[in-house]
Amino acid sequence: MSKRFKLGLNELNSLVKELPNSGIIALRGNLASGKTTLSKAIINSSNLVTSPTFSIMQEYDGVYHYDIYSGGFKALKQNGLYENLYEDGLHIIEWADDELLEFAKTNGLDVCIVDIEICGDERIYEVSYA
Repeated sequence: MSKRFKLGLNELNSLVKELPNSGIIALRGNLASGKTTLSKAIINSSNLVTSPTFSIMQEYDGVYHYDIYSGGFKALKQNGLYENLYEDGLHIIEWADDELLEFAKTNGLDVCIVDIEICGDERIYEVSYA
């Protein structure tokens, strides 16, 4: 079962309220679709949050923010960062791939998938659970 939201940037809080506050939130979408913008809204500290592309992961008070664009889940495994997924807290993963979702499923980790599609000045967010 999935839920769809068509929202502008100033409406993201209505989506954030629907998302879990623990487990994994897997963000998927094309380049510039708004994955980092949604991450900022979830973390609620847009002044501090940047896309962690070059460091793969940043932590903000129990919220782990990953960007696996350059290496996929394979990069998390190679760096040992996948072990953080077992930590309590919220794990927001930009560019989540099928290998990550399979790992989470196999290991009993809760995953909320948010697929983002550009629609003019708005975005369509499809939220489902794996």
